[in-house]
Amino acid sequence: MEISAAGRLEVRITAADVGKRVSVRRLSDPGDTEGKFTDTVGVLTSWDNAVLVITQKDGESVRIAESSLVAGKVVPAAPARRRGPAASYEELVHVAARAWRPVESARLGEWELRAASGFTRRANSVLPLGDPGLPLDEALTEVRRWYGERGLPAYVQTATGAEGTQELLCAELERRGWVREVTAELWIGALAPVADLGEPSGVVLSREAGEAWLARYQRKGVSDVALKVLGSGPSVWFATVPGEREGEPPAAIGRCVVDGRWAGFAAVEVDPAQRRRGLASAVMAALARQALEEGASAAWLQVEADNAGARALYARLGFAAHHAYHHYREPAEPGSGRYGSP
Repeated sequence: MEISAAGRLEVRITAADVGKRVSVRRLSDPGDTEGKFTDTVGVLTSWDNAVLVITQKDGESVRIAESSLVAGKVVPAAPARRRGPAASYEELVHVAARAWRPVESARLGEWELRAASGFTRRANSVLPLGDPGLPLDEALTEVRRWYGERGLPAYVQTATGAEGTQELLCAELERRGWVREVTAELWIGALAPVADLGEPSGVVLSREAGEAWLARYQRKGVSDVALKVLGSGPSVWFATVPGEREGEPPAAIGRCVVDGRWAGFAAVEVDPAQRRRGLASAVMAALARQALEEGASAAWLQVEADNAGARALYARLGFAAHHAYHHYREPAEPGSGRYGSP
């Protein structure tokens, strides 16, 4: 908090600081005479009608009455990381996008519109990096038209919590009625500890997602389009631990995409009846060793906020959250209750 030479807390932010990362202290209850405070850190996304809106790292927005402010200041855009590989949001968002390519894409200015017949939001959403070349309302109208022509709801993928992420765009989407449906985090860490995670004996690596691998994959009825998405990326590997009896689905599977110094892990799944036997560790170790052989040194993965077991494992391996990402769905058509293009 900002403290003046006289020892008083001061508010040193104004509406001109919208778009900057700030730290503020406010009275928990404006009517509280005992001086109980709440601190909030995030990007100042608006300051209108005596109300501030601050978007936190996880994408949640906090509304704060100007009258409740006790102190505030602008703070560095992104605190220094203490462990793991150094990485910018710009680098990671491109690496993640190359690891899960759509079947069809188009440009709207610097934005990329991606479609894959509805297989996963990541492959069927706008990646809004840079300027769309149109005012936002016009750009969103074009987005909805493009997805509507393909029979798909329009999604915009955004990120929060790192330098260069899209807190302001998130706030603008919410003001226009777009609904945040999914939030997850992208974590990064060194690759070598993953290679040492378990004994990879019995793990079979392949360049394709064969029938056995797909039998364990959580998404059933995988189409040709889905296979194209799964197989996309600079250097893709699929890992399989065969079932105990012939003809059974695999005991465990996983996917890894090697891209320069990065190895991205996904689809690590284990037969529920065989969990806690180290199979997930063996799959990740086998994939990590292959990635090390190809020159990778850093790892990334995506994890849901409520997956406590996975988050604990990744933290023990030295992974840490780099940023959160979100999928915003277009608003329903007025009076219809349906989603679709205007």
